[in-house]
Amino acid sequence: MKRIFLILLWAILLNQSALFGEDVAAPKPQKTDYVKVYYFHGDYRCSNCYKIEKYSKEAIDKYFAKELASGELEYKVINVDERGNEHFVVDYKLYTKSLVISKIKDGREVEYKNLEKVWNHLGNKRTFYNYVKEEIEIFLKDNK
Repeated sequence: MKRIFLILLWAILLNQSALFGEDVAAPKPQKTDYVKVYYFHGDYRCSNCYKIEKYSKEAIDKYFAKELASGELEYKVINVDERGNEHFVVDYKLYTKSLVISKIKDGREVEYKNLEKVWNHLGNKRTFYNYVKEEIEIFLKDNK
């Protein structure tokens, strides 16, 4: 009986993917060519800052769900006032809350753009979405 139990336990451990619905033996390879979109903010945030973050996430989720799922596009929200994130202010020449698109080739950033016009489009969600969509599409197209 003990032997049967050990054999079953061994079989289960070898096939953890059946238990968890994922393949733990073969991790997904990390993409080296992709586009990363950052929303940078600080500790102090006004209602417009929250709106930029909200609209950005909504636009990205709406237009780029497939690219997010495949790893071709990443979206990150980063507080530059948190320890370890200060370098982003220098790296991207940030002076306010910002949405930045970064092109990664062979695992290294080769180009970026600060979408400064997000502030101009806050009054119209549709034009905000279109602006973000068009700029990300340019980076994705160039990255293929």
